[in-house]
Order: sequence, then C-alpha cells, then structure tokens
Amino acid sequence: MPHLPEALHALALSQRGHGDAGATQGYRLEDFATDLASFMDVLALDEAVIVGHSMGAAIAQRFAIDHPERVLGLVLVGGSPAFGRNPDLVAFGETVVMSLTDPVDPTVARGFQESTLARPIAEPMLDLFVSESLKVPARVWKEAWAGLMAGDMTAELPYVAAPTLMIWGDRDTIATKADQDTLVGSIPGSRIVTFAGAGHALHWEEPARFAALVAEFALAAASGRDFAAQSAA
Repeated sequence: MPHLPEALHALALSQRGHGDAGATQGYRLEDFATDLASFMDVLALDEAVIVGHSMGAAIAQRFAIDHPERVLGLVLVGGSPAFGRNPDLVAFGETVVMSLTDPVDPTVARGFQESTLARPIAEPMLDLFVSESLKVPARVWKEAWAGLMAGDMTAELPYVAAPTLMIWGDRDTIATKADQDTLVGSIPGSRIVTFAGAGHALHWEEPARFAALVAEFALAAASGRDFAAQSAA
C-alpha cells in the first residue's frame, strides 16, 4: 500500500474468516464474491478496479463474471481458473489442510507462506504474514480450501468483459504457466506481465514494481485508456 500513488483510493478487504473479520458459514468463491459486492454497496462504490492474488484472484474472476457492470478493470496475480487442477495443491489439501486442528500449528502456516516465495523477503514481513495466517481457524482453512479446489471458471472466462491484466512470477509452482495461458487465451483483450525469477507471492518479493504496474493499469482503466499501449513493464 505505501508504494501506491495518492491518485489511487486503494481498499484492502479482509475476507470472511480471515484476519480480524468474523468467521461465519459459507466459504465458496461465490460467497466471497458476494461479500465483495456487499462491501462495495456499503461504501457506495458502483464500480472499481478489482485486484486479487491467489485465492483472491479466483474470487476476483468470480466477481467479474457475476458482476461485470461493477468492474472497471481486473488484475489477477498468481491466478488460475481452476486451482483444483494442480495435483500438488490437491495433495497438500488432503494431507495437510484437512488434518489441521485448533490452534493451527505455526510451523504449518510458516511453511505454507514460505512455499509461495522464490526469493527471501525481510523476516519481519514474513512473520507478519504468518501471524495473520494464524488468525484463521482450522475450520476456515478447510472450508475455504475446499471451496477453492472446487472452483472452476474456465468455461466462463470469455464472459469477463473488463480490461484484464495477469501478473505472474515464472517460478510460481502454485499458479502454473498453463494456467496463465488459459487465462490469456480465454479472457478477451487480456495481457500478461511476467516477473522473471519471482514466485507465487511476487508482490511480496517486488512490491515497488508490482505497485507501479497495478497503479498504471488502474489509472488507465479508470480513464478508458489502452493499458497495453501504455505499459513498458
């Protein structure tokens, strides 16, 4: 957030059951997307540029499909139309996530967050991200993971109407190159920027570059300019 320009009004939403948000029932992608629509209603936001990373990218896709009139632009970071097609993620869910109990083991949370990195980040930052993960109850880990694995928006991607940017690290083992090819090939007018040497959490590894790219795209989308012709990233 500190890297974004003052010209942008950026809001970071804590998903239900995550951070300090209340834990309730219903952790499908559709539930999270409905929460986003309600969040925008409360703030009287008719439309916005929607940015999502990982599970957030899946929610952003769902939102763009279900609420196209509210999306000025879409940024999918480490995204996939169907994370459940990654056998490593399915195995991790079956062997680790579904065996979690409260309180969640800190070594599991740390190992999961470290697995998203291709390069080290500052230890205090990683500690913060792990501590936020530990706020999530085991039940929410399980239900949200199951909802993520069940989601498959491949057939609906052509209905995404907003300008769309994919940002991907070429050392990402969670969202694959094949996933990016599907997204770019299925979402009309979309494009991708690849961060060489970066992992799944590329926004942690290169925050300034990431923020500049998102800002450029968001400002172009808000003004109706052609981002593809503007970007040098």
